[in-house]
Formats: sequence, structure tokens, C-alpha cells
Amino acid sequence: MAEDTENQNNHNEDRIIPINIDEEMRSAYIDYSMSVIVSRALPDVRDGLKPVHRRVLYGMLDLGLNNNKPHKKSARIVGEVLGKYHPHGDTSVYDAMVRMAQDWSLRYPFVNGQGNYGSIDGDQPAAMRYTEAKLERIAEEMLADINKDTIDYQLNFDDSLEEPTVLPAKIPNLLVNGASGIAVGMATNMAPHNLTEVINATVAYIDDRNSEVGDLMKHIKGPDFPTGGIIYGVEGAREAFETGRGRVVIRARAEIETYGGERERIVVSEIPYQVNKATMIERTAELINEKKIEGITAIRDESNREGIRIVYEIKREANASIVLNNLYKYTSLQTSFSVNNIALVKGRPMLLNLKDLIHHFVEHRHEVVVRRTKYDLAEAEKRAHILEGLLIALDHLDEVIQLIRSSNTPDEAREGLMERFGLSDIQARAILDMTLRRLTGLERDKIKDEYAALMETIAYLKKILDDEGLRMQIIKDELLEIKEKYGDERKTEIVHSAAEMQTEDFIEDEAVVITISHEGYIKRTALTEYRRQARGGKGAIGSNSRDEDFIEHLLIASNHNYMLFFTEAGRCFWLRVFEIPEGTRTSKGRAIQNIINIPKEEKIKAFIKLINLKDQEYLQNNFIIMCTAKGTIKKTSLEAYSRPRSNGINAININEGDTLLAANLTTGTSEIVMALRSGRAIRFNESTVRPMGRNATGVRGISLENEQDEVVGMISINDAGTSVLVVSEKGYGKRTDIDDYRVTNRGGKGVKTISITEKTGKLVAIKDVTDQDDLMIINKSGIIIRIAVSEMRVMGRATQGVRLITFKGNDEIASIAKIEHSEEEEIEDTLTQLEGTEGTLLPTEAETLGVPDDTEAPEDVADIDEEDAASPDDDNE
Repeated sequence: MAEDTENQNNHNEDRIIPINIDEEMRSAYIDYSMSVIVSRALPDVRDGLKPVHRRVLYGMLDLGLNNNKPHKKSARIVGEVLGKYHPHGDTSVYDAMVRMAQDWSLRYPFVNGQGNYGSIDGDQPAAMRYTEAKLERIAEEMLADINKDTIDYQLNFDDSLEEPTVLPAKIPNLLVNGASGIAVGMATNMAPHNLTEVINATVAYIDDRNSEVGDLMKHIKGPDFPTGGIIYGVEGAREAFETGRGRVVIRARAEIETYGGERERIVVSEIPYQVNKATMIERTAELINEKKIEGITAIRDESNREGIRIVYEIKREANASIVLNNLYKYTSLQTSFSVNNIALVKGRPMLLNLKDLIHHFVEHRHEVVVRRTKYDLAEAEKRAHILEGLLIALDHLDEVIQLIRSSNTPDEAREGLMERFGLSDIQARAILDMTLRRLTGLERDKIKDEYAALMETIAYLKKILDDEGLRMQIIKDELLEIKEKYGDERKTEIVHSAAEMQTEDFIEDEAVVITISHEGYIKRTALTEYRRQARGGKGAIGSNSRDEDFIEHLLIASNHNYMLFFTEAGRCFWLRVFEIPEGTRTSKGRAIQNIINIPKEEKIKAFIKLINLKDQEYLQNNFIIMCTAKGTIKKTSLEAYSRPRSNGINAININEGDTLLAANLTTGTSEIVMALRSGRAIRFNESTVRPMGRNATGVRGISLENEQDEVVGMISINDAGTSVLVVSEKGYGKRTDIDDYRVTNRGGKGVKTISITEKTGKLVAIKDVTDQDDLMIINKSGIIIRIAVSEMRVMGRATQGVRLITFKGNDEIASIAKIEHSEEEEIEDTLTQLEGTEGTLLPTEAETLGVPDDTEAPEDVADIDEEDAASPDDDNE
């Protein structure tokens, strides 16, 4: 006995297999996770359904619950699905069916429910024994042609029945209704979309397989949620379409209504997708009690069968718009939907973008059409084969009847028919089963007609199988038919968010005058506020500057331009023109330090207007030329200034005792003219200055006459027809042909550009002008005058010019700018002057004419003693 026990123990030990627990747990968990991923949590990319939803629809089809049939108890449906296909609890089946019946959960519900199916307030549906259901009409499109061998089947959980692995799905359901599910190690959350838009995009993809996501997005604007609402911002949807992941912000649809005179209230008619309305209202009330949201006196839920209506009563002293923004910020009136497009592709989870989703659906439909066509062809050929036998029998009717009558058994008759007429077994059986009424003439004609029609059908079906283009056309036609039946308008509106709003989209791209005062106040004013006057006028009041302040810089720009600001210390700052505060012609403006981070001790000395900072060709083919008061010049590629920084960058290294004076945008082929306070100027080719880095000092541009001398301005010339305009501090100016200034090497002393006398004062400005320009002059007292350059005749270099503006007292010119004029503006300004508009000081006749003093003085002997080039020691890089 003991020996038998020992043998038994040894036998048991032989059957025990030692297993590493780590490996066993890893293997078991992977098996479990794959089961959850494939068989429970993730939808199939082809029909957009998870197994439980597919089984519910197929089970309802088994029960004959078509759209045109009566409802059946939900418990009957759940029992059918549980008993045949779904090896899980009844709750999972019933919950899945309920969700497919809720019009606030699915964009296009598949189940027509009767009874209490829950509510958007989170109320639970009635028990399955109380509710009833049948298929919606659109769900039948998901099941269409399922009995035509269009899909593969698999054995159910006990191998007793077969169930579909996928539905034929005439509808791109994964995009249309979306899906959500949590698997092991991954999850899916796909947004619903509008059926019309999805079908339009699918048709566009069929027409052009090379369509990119951007092309498809022309048709699908974004998600379309069953509860409506407003998608706030398009970037999240675009990112989801392009990458498969994105975050879509959804807002409730809210209107501010006025009632009872001055009282206001916020009325919400649509709430974000998947938001529990009752919980949202309860949480809002808590926030009001906690004083986190103020300005609301009462909340009422007035929702009914007609739709949602939530009313927020606003206090008299509160601003309804601010209250609404706080509701968006703190409550579920604004939520986000995180898109994560993970679906099963051939049994494997994959992250899919919009094009991938449409591509896999089209491929599935193509396979369904091919398999359906093969099935229809086989059935048609079977029927044609039988009809061919019947036609043979009808052609030899008497002989067939004689053969049958002479046969002792049906088998003998069948074999006789097969032998005598060369028929198949199927054909012979069909002849024997034929009723006597088929022998009438009318029935014989029906058989012939049916056969002829069948031959046409067979030829068409074979053509389909041979022509992919025809198959694609069939897919398109079926989709367009679906769109015609079920397509509707969007429920969810899409608006740009504030972050995506480009400010320039709301600002007219008009010309403006930018003024910067001596103490650093800046503003922009519409150009139309300044009126043209004749030369020599007293001008119009230009700005009410602070005591002892005056306008120092004036620039004409467009609202959408970029501005580069250069300080006297050589730093560069960026600003969009529309970001400059707007002011009237007489307002003082705003301190520039409050707009950009310019150190208080620095002043703006130069500015450049740029079209944009993103065009690489524009950036690489343009340069910035800078000059300093001590005659240094430097050239840098515009690309070095294409990356704005809030704290600015170093544009040029400034030597001690020097300051940045001017900066111009050039193409690299310009000619540079620099003018000195002493009345001299030099002209040289820009190409003689090689490009340097931002931190370089530059090279000598012009030699100063003495220590008190300094550069007053620099211009860059590109047009040979351009003339040089110079203005002195006491209001004298003149135009000189550019050819009067011969081209020399940089670094020389230059030639005389204006005859400096006590009457004219020192040189203060130099500009390049044409007859199409106007000149705007502003003096230190704030008076502005605008005159046409064409009124000023061209004079020689050494003349002292003519009086441009009449001063009162010891006033002097602070700044000049050139602008282009238009004929319409000239007419309007003339009418304004004739009407004597308030604020405009009309010039007297004498002041208008001025007193020209264009007696030419002899050229300075130094004109011919120029230095031809700067010495190497002058290059301070």
C-alpha cells in the first residue's frame, strides 16, 4: 500500500511543471490586454463599432426588428445577444443599446427606443423589462447586404453559431458617430462629425487618392456634436485631423437677453457634448455661493421637450458679458474634448489621421462591393443555368412530357432528361418541379424575358469585377444616396478663438502717421487728419505735447507693417504698427517705454518699416544700413532681425561718445548719401560696405570737418531720377539732382550740399524725393505743414535754397518726412482750406509765396580735395 502511494506521488511530481511567476504574469497580462483591446474596448476602423454594439445590431436583425416592424422588449433583445453572441453581463449589453438610442449621445442614433431611455441630466434609463426597441432606418444601412457574403464570420463563444467580424457599413460610422473606450495601456476618444461633410470628403478622396488632410478639411470643417454648442478655436480640430490627436474646446450656446427695461439675463440653449446638465447647474450654484462667480442672482432650468433652456439672472450692476466669460472659465459651459483616434486596423490598434480613416473605410466598401458583386454574379449564373434548362424543355415540350410519362420513378425521369438533352442534375430537377401553368404561352414568354434580363445583369456584374473605376463609382453613388436620405445641417458651430484671432484681421490696412516726441511719446494717427497746404504756410497744429516737449520723429506707415525701432545706443526693438496706440492729431500719445521695453535713458533714433518677417527670400535679399553721428556706417542682413524678442537685441556696437543716427532698408545695390551738419555730403556705392554681424561696429562712412560736426542724416538711392532734398534748421530747403553728387569711395569729406549761412542755420535733414512726394515739416512748437515737393524747383548743390516754413519767434524745425500724395486728397484738402476749417491756419499770400533766395554761391575749394577712400585703420569691426 505504501509502495502504491509512493508511486502515485512520483507520478504527480512528473506532471508538475515549474514556471517563472514573472514570465507567467507577463504572458497572462498580455493575453488579457489584447483580449480587451481587440474584443471589447476599441472600434474597428471599417464599421466604427465595438463588438458589443455590432452584436446588438446583428441580434436585433436576427429578431427581425427592422425599422418598419413593431418594437420588442429590450429584455428580449438583451437575452438574444447574451445567449448567442456576447459572453459578458447583461448590463454591458443594455447600456450599449441605450446609448445607441440617445440622441444626445450619438449624432445619428441606431436604435429606436420606446420608453424611458434616460436624459441629458444623467437620469438612468428604466430597467430593460420596461423599455422597447427596434432598429432605426439608418442602422439598416449598416447591415445592408450582410447576407450576400460581403463579410467574414467567426464562431461565437461556444462555437455553436457564427457572428459577423464586421458589418458591411454603407456609412462611414467611425467618423460620423465617433467612439470612446478605455483598453489596457491605451484608449480611444473619437469625435462625431456631420454625415454630409464626411460623405463629401469621402467622395473627394475617391476622386483624388492623392488628397491630403488639408484638402479633405475643405469638406469636413470639424467635429459636429449631437448637443450642438460652439467649437471655440479651429487649431485643435486641425491638429486632430492631421495627427490623430488634438484638443477641441466646446462652449455652450449662450445669448444675453434684455428684459424688464434694463435687466439682463444669460440664456443657454445648447450645452457642450457629454456634459451632465443637472450636475453643471448644481456646481455653478456652489461657485456662486462660494463667491467665485459673482453677478448672478438666480439660475433656472427651463428645459422641456422642445429643447434646453438654462437662465442665469444677472444683477443690475453686473456686466453680463463678464459674467458669461466667468461661467465659461469656471463651469462646464466650456469644456474640452480630447481627440485620440485609435482604432483597430486588421486587428491591430493604430493612431489614424483624417485621411487614414477615410482610406480604410473606402477600402472596406470596395471589398464589400467586390464580394457582393461576386455573390450576385454566382446567384445570377445559377438562375441562368436553371432557366437554360427550362428553355430547353419548353423547346422540346412533347418529347419531355413523353419521357416523363414513360418513366417509372422521378429518378428515372431525371436521369432520362439528363441523358437525352445533356442537362445537369439541377436543370433536370427544375424541369421535374415545373408546374403545368408554366407551359402556357404567357409563362413561357416570362421565362425568356427573365433569361434575357439575367444575361444583361451577368454582363454588367462581370464588367464591375473587371473595372475598378466602375466599382468606385458605385461606392460614390451609394454614399451620395445615403447623404440624400440622412444628410443634415451642422449642429455645432465653429468659431475662431481669441488666441487664433489675428488682430490685423480686424484692423483696416490704412496709411497712418506715426509720431514720436522728444521725450518718447508715440502715437499713430490716420493720414487723412493732415491737410495739404501751400509752401511757406504757417501750418496746422500737429500735437499738444507736454511742456518743453516736441515732436522729434514722424513716419508714414501702414497698419499691418512691422516696425523696427533703433535706439541711440544701437539696440533694436520690434512692434506692429497697429499695436501703437491711436491718437488724434493734437493728442500727445503714450510713453514708448509702456509699449516696448526700451530703457528709459535711451531715445528712438531710427525706424524701419518691414512688410513681413517670414518670407525667407525677402529677408535674405534685403539689408539694413546704419550710420552713427560720428560718421560710422554698418551693413547687416535683414535676416538677422527676423526673430522678434520682447527685450530687443543689439543691432550695432556703438563707440563711446557716438550715437546711432539713422537706419535704412536696402537691397544691397543702393547708393548711400550721408550729410553733415556743416552742409557737406558724400555719395558712395553700398557694395563698398560688406555685410557684418549684429555686434560689429562698422566702418567709416564720412569724415567730419571738426569735433563739433556730426552726421544729420543718410539716404539710400535706387532710382536715378531721384533728387536730394536738404532742409536747414531755420526753414530753408532745396532740391538738387542726385547726379550733382559724384560717386566716390566711402570715408571721404564729401562735397557741399547747401550753403550754410546765419540766415539758413545748420543743416538738419536730408531726404530722397520725387515730384510724386509731399513734404511734411514739423517744428519744435508742434506746428506741422504739408507741401508738395513738385512746388520746389531743382537747384544746384551750393545754393542756400528757399524758405519752406515761416517761424514765430525762435522756433526751429524738429523733423521732416516725405509722403506720397493723391489727387483726390489734394482736392479734398483744397475744399477744406476754402471752408476755413477750425484748427487750420490758412497762410497769407506773402507767406504762401515765400521769398526765394536761390543766389548760387561758389563751390567750396574742398570739393576737389576729397579723400578717395578710408584708410584700413578706420575699419572698426
